[in-house]
Amino acid sequence: MFKKNTIPFIKELIKLRLTLSVVFSSFISYILGCNIINYFELSLLLIGGILIVSSSNIFNQIIERDLDKLMKRTKDRPLPKNKIKINTALFLAITTGVLGIVLMYLINIQVAILAAISIFLYTAVYTPMKLVSPLAVFVGAIPGAFPFMIGWVAATNQIGIEAITLFLMQFFWQFPHFWSIGWSQSDDYKKAGFKMLPTGKKDKSTSAQILFYSIWAVIISIVPFFGITGNLRLSLFGLIFVIILGFFLVYKSYLLFIDGRNENAKRLMLTSIVYLTFVQLTFLLDKVIQI
Repeated sequence: MFKKNTIPFIKELIKLRLTLSVVFSSFISYILGCNIINYFELSLLLIGGILIVSSSNIFNQIIERDLDKLMKRTKDRPLPKNKIKINTALFLAITTGVLGIVLMYLINIQVAILAAISIFLYTAVYTPMKLVSPLAVFVGAIPGAFPFMIGWVAATNQIGIEAITLFLMQFFWQFPHFWSIGWSQSDDYKKAGFKMLPTGKKDKSTSAQILFYSIWAVIISIVPFFGITGNLRLSLFGLIFVIILGFFLVYKSYLLFIDGRNENAKRLMLTSIVYLTFVQLTFLLDKVIQI
């Protein structure tokens, strides 16, 4: 099944850096949700998460392999370049998906169901929908927000207000993040026929929606300070830091609104990554300090 020269391209096929960043969200939310760390359970979560995200990424690239040839940013991926055979990629996608769901099931049934829904929505709905409607981004934001939710569910064995809040934090964040990518890469996406921007154009309506969702991402992130999200809490210290981070996210979105240059979209994209990472770390540090 695997040739010697196939192995180096598997890392690229599963998008390892992206996969690890996604699983990082589950790691953070697991620590937030648990009272005592169960290292076996945490290992299942991390390994299972890597397998689930890898499966989704591989299925995505299998489906889009001909379209990837048309875009500068994707034309050198393993499948368009025939560095990996389709049958090999399909075997990897199915195997990692099944193993990932099994490992998640060993944690609890809720996590397994969320993982299975995630793969289905990403590959069977979001991926083909990108050619049909900009609403694909809304669909894709659902499995994209699951990891931050799944960690808490793995730790607590329940889907409560805390898990839903974590889901919403990452759900709203994805719009400024992915639309800023869609903005800066719009010419490339048009070559493949992908409809990534909400209006289909780099106009004021699109940038206004990016600003709108940036504000909501910040609002949801500070809600835990007010004591209405169960065991998910944020101290005054955490609140101040999240607001500071949120200011930069909203400010970069505002800059794109008033000046739609690709450079501003790229800066917003980078800012969104920094924002999410440090908001998650703020919640983690906040819990450690409170303990």
